[in-house]
Amino acid sequence: MPTKISAADASYFLGFDGGGTKTECVLADREGRVIARASAGPSNPVRTGYARAWFSLSDAADSVLKQEKIHAGHISGICAGLGGAGRAGVARRVTTFFERGYTNARVRVTTDLEIAFEAAFGSAEGIVLLAGTGSAAFGRDASGRTVRAGGRGPWISDEGSAFDIGRRAVQAVVLAEEHRGPVTGLSGRIFSFHQCRNWDQLGEQIAKNPDAVFPKTFSLVATLAEEGDAVARQVLTEAARSLAGLVASVASELGWRERDVPVARVGGMNGRSKYFDAAIDAELNKSVPRIVGAAVGMTPADAAVRMAVRLGNAKGNAA
Repeated sequence: MPTKISAADASYFLGFDGGGTKTECVLADREGRVIARASAGPSNPVRTGYARAWFSLSDAADSVLKQEKIHAGHISGICAGLGGAGRAGVARRVTTFFERGYTNARVRVTTDLEIAFEAAFGSAEGIVLLAGTGSAAFGRDASGRTVRAGGRGPWISDEGSAFDIGRRAVQAVVLAEEHRGPVTGLSGRIFSFHQCRNWDQLGEQIAKNPDAVFPKTFSLVATLAEEGDAVARQVLTEAARSLAGLVASVASELGWRERDVPVARVGGMNGRSKYFDAAIDAELNKSVPRIVGAAVGMTPADAAVRMAVRLGNAKGNAA
């Protein structure tokens, strides 16, 4: 059993970026320098359940601690940006989980949108468009007022997300097979892509874990779109329109109708399809005519650990 570590000796920080597909964890030293990284499975408790989220968060954290040969007691601050943490009950449960395991750490659990915003804008104003397993837009103005759109889960929201695209693609194959929709190259590849033989087997996969089927299908849709498949391109164009609508909603709510609107794009779907990237650009320019693209200077996990450093230092100053 490791020697008990006093709060005064706790001088490391953890940052987490957790979503419906994977978890990224970053360890920083007392100066805020990133010294270790690790990844694990999904940690959005709303989508995966708390047990799976606990396992992924612990697995990623244990990996970076092991790399530096330190223990949980060495951690002074933790910031975790997780999908699903916009619900107060989720944030409380995850906070308790960390506080029990890291007794010397000050803990903050927030949304993946907030750490993405930190990565793009820091303390400045702007809007982030998150396009990954789920989708949402989040904006903050100079006064600190925040607005979000989307991100309420795949069954009632998350338009334009990888989940939404995958679901629409599978539906398009059904419609084509039943002669209720146009022919698509997706029909000849959907089963082999998911390593199954028929609708019964694919249906079983979807019933067991839709997050393992629909978001993954995005890459097949992207491939077919690059090859010129009209249905795949239509699915991506509609998704791009939905994503642009999220940004337009936030910009309107913030009152940014007659001014430049800085927008940063984050999430796992960015940069994976030239067609989709171009479609998003085109739809954003239609919906937000004075859009100004903003570069993202760091990963959301790096932003989370930067927030953890601030949190831990605030604890030290308070002491």
